[in-house]
Amino acid sequence: VQLQAFGGGLVQAGDSLRLSCTASRRIFSNYGMGWFRQVPGKEREFVAAISRSGSSIEYADSVKGRFTISRDNDKNVAYLRMNSLKPEDTAVYYCAASRQILSALPEENDERYQYWGQGTQVTVSS
Repeated sequence: VQLQAFGGGLVQAGDSLRLSCTASRRIFSNYGMGWFRQVPGKEREFVAAISRSGSSIEYADSVKGRFTISRDNDKNVAYLRMNSLKPEDTAVYYCAASRQILSALPEENDERYQYWGQGTQVTVSS
């Protein structure tokens, strides 16, 4: 599975962005998807995750109510809609895929993800 994340950019506080993560493999629906972010000098941080079918979703407390994760299994793409962006959201955002059984819940542990995209920079100015 090859993943490619894009959609980052430089925005002002309060603005919105939508990140997209495309997957190369036809059986995208076999993978739970997650978004993580990392600031230089800090550990990678969980942002959001969605189950294979999209029926279960988890968010980090820091983004609840502002970010929305979704997926389109027909198009092999996952999204992260980010509203009301804050300067502390500035980071490189990575999408990841985790091979899961159908009943698995969204995965917050980055060690459970086998495939990672290259990252897209999100910068929020105050």
